[in-house]
Amino acid sequence: MHKIAVAITGASGAVYAKVLLDKLVALKGQYEEAGIVMSNNAKEIWKTELGNEDYNNYPFRYFDKYDFSAPFASGSAKYNVMIVAPCSMGTLGRIAHGVSDDLVTRAADVVLKERRKLILMVRDTPYSLIHIRNMELVTLAGGIICPATPSFYSLPKTIEEVAATVVDRALDLAGIDVRTFRWGA
Repeated sequence: MHKIAVAITGASGAVYAKVLLDKLVALKGQYEEAGIVMSNNAKEIWKTELGNEDYNNYPFRYFDKYDFSAPFASGSAKYNVMIVAPCSMGTLGRIAHGVSDDLVTRAADVVLKERRKLILMVRDTPYSLIHIRNMELVTLAGGIICPATPSFYSLPKTIEEVAATVVDRALDLAGIDVRTFRWGA
């Protein structure tokens, strides 16, 4: 069973975090534990973009951004998947360069050093050369860049359905069996 760490940063795209948390609630039987770390900026973006503070209502264990005693701050806890959704370019840069200055970057560092799955749902446009090189560094270290770039094959009708096209892909990459649109199926 998977142990999943979810980090929510202050990049625009709180809907991606919401849809991810909703899906994890629905898929509870497919993982053993899920731990959440959310930055203060992420909480503000959630309130601004979604108009609520519903991030408080999910049945997960939350950890402070500076809680280095969180289980996923150590490889011995065997968290085997980390999804950062959305992932700001600042967070990407710190992860790419091994700057473990908070729980998000420390946990990402642990996942990479343990050769486990790190999935960064980067959310910015356009990309600068610095962003592209940081994505390259994370990829070379074993991470997966999963841009928050939705697909439209499934003809999504709501913003949540649009976001789900990316979240479902990230969950696929994490090894979670999610019922989603499959090309040609």
